[in-house]
Amino acid sequence: MRSLFLFPFALLVSVAAQKLEEINVNKVYHYQPEQVHLAFGANNNEISVTWSTRDATNQSVVVYSENYADTKRLINITGDSRHFVDGGPKAHSQYIHKVTLRDLKPQTRYEYSCGSDFGWSARFTFTTPPAGSDWQPRLAIYGDMGNENAQSLARLQQDTQQGMYDAIIHVGDFAYDMDTQNARVGDEFMRQVETIAAYVPYMVCPGNHEEKYNFSNYKTRFNMPGEGDSLWYSFDLGPIHFVSFSTEVYYFLDYGLKLLTKQFEWLENDLREANKPENRAQRPWVITYGHRPMYCSDNKEYDCNDKLETFIRQGLPLGKLFGLEDLFYKYFVDVEIFAHEHFYTRLWPIYDFKVYNGSAEAPYTNAKAPIQIITGSAGCKEEREPFSETLPEWNAFHSNDYGYTRMKAYNRTHLYFEQVSDDKNGEIVDSFWIIKDKHVAYSEM
Repeated sequence: MRSLFLFPFALLVSVAAQKLEEINVNKVYHYQPEQVHLAFGANNNEISVTWSTRDATNQSVVVYSENYADTKRLINITGDSRHFVDGGPKAHSQYIHKVTLRDLKPQTRYEYSCGSDFGWSARFTFTTPPAGSDWQPRLAIYGDMGNENAQSLARLQQDTQQGMYDAIIHVGDFAYDMDTQNARVGDEFMRQVETIAAYVPYMVCPGNHEEKYNFSNYKTRFNMPGEGDSLWYSFDLGPIHFVSFSTEVYYFLDYGLKLLTKQFEWLENDLREANKPENRAQRPWVITYGHRPMYCSDNKEYDCNDKLETFIRQGLPLGKLFGLEDLFYKYFVDVEIFAHEHFYTRLWPIYDFKVYNGSAEAPYTNAKAPIQIITGSAGCKEEREPFSETLPEWNAFHSNDYGYTRMKAYNRTHLYFEQVSDDKNGEIVDSFWIIKDKHVAYSEM
């Protein structure tokens, strides 16, 4: 009788122990760092490390060194965390941690991990850029990559692990969309890109697919330099001054006109500073990137008018306020990079619908207007977009292949671009040089 009486109690204890074990396992998972990604800080010897945990931890720490195995030389840097609650009906909650590593040595490989006493990430690596402006930055550039049909991701992962890039620029539209399924899709996407973004700075700008809940997923998950909530910022890399901005402030005016006016003022101040003779001498190349293009090669594109242009070219329809084409022309921006349309297009140098090639033989040598590139074919669930049956005269080259753009600044006079086709197993389907013997105002050329 006694053994029969004890059997249910033993079973109850066993079930309780199993449930307690499940709770502890879940708790460990909730403290585990994930979605690790890097960005440049205020300058090239600063790197920001960002990651997520499900629950709050007692600290946010990055441990790093040139040799992680040499425990005596490990450096611990503490940062902070932010409680992020998605705007969806389930109010999905997580903690976004940020730590900035400062005073890093130039051209140095570091090993690091991030986390807290409750859990640590794997060990990752990154290499800081060389000092100064006399070196050759290499970048991968693309927009419109989702976590479904992320056609280019595997090739980008391989490129990154082979050390091909100093930075990656994602020109808006992530995950499709980060807020979907109460931000679970955003989490999945950030886990996917950890395989590249934890190894090189992953520089971004917002697209239309980030709009939900006032861009909260975008603004919280990414930590770009400056004080613009990652909506606008700039950074220098070798002989290039990069300028990132939001095209979405022209379209989602229900979040306030102030964002548009503030960004435009910041853009002009930043470009004016970049064009001071001493700055342009050091970094003669000025490259901008924002999500929606000024000119369209797809007449079905919902935000293009009959002239195949968008609001950002001349500004808001009423009064033509805050137009960017005149601003970028005034400060002789060299290259403007866009995405949004799910294909690749290279334009001839263009201003006010007119082509301004350097010459018939060498259109990109001493071009008399900015050169625009649309690179939105990295791959997403919305798939490809068709070109117009009759292409506009400013369209120099186009491709519907899934893929991404590579760029290398050889020196202060030569830039090289190439388009990688993932459909064609990494074949280069387009390549061109931009050459400028001198960087002067377009009106003086």
